[in-house]
Amino acid sequence: MGEMSTDFMNAKLNDAKIHFERALDCKHTEFDDLYPYMIEHPQFFWYKRYVAWSELLTIVKLSDELSIEWRGQFSERQAEYIAKRVMSSRVLDEWYETNDSKEHVS
Repeated sequence: MGEMSTDFMNAKLNDAKIHFERALDCKHTEFDDLYPYMIEHPQFFWYKRYVAWSELLTIVKLSDELSIEWRGQFSERQAEYIAKRVMSSRVLDEWYETNDSKEHVS
């Protein structure tokens, strides 16, 4: 595995993390552009988060297969959620260390 590939995967992982966090925070993502009609539907944000979570898990799975360390980009708790793979209400509520965290993506 070349250094360039590792850097590439780390960048993709970071992009996927930001995408998921933007979906969590109800901020604009590529999903809004792909499905503009969905915004009117009450389940929109649920779908948006599901898509972002799936993307994040896919990048993590590829990282594992390529033996690229991915946990360093996440808190210990976040890495545990990812390892369990299930997007539960707990993941949605506790992704950020505290609910009043100032670390939400901008």
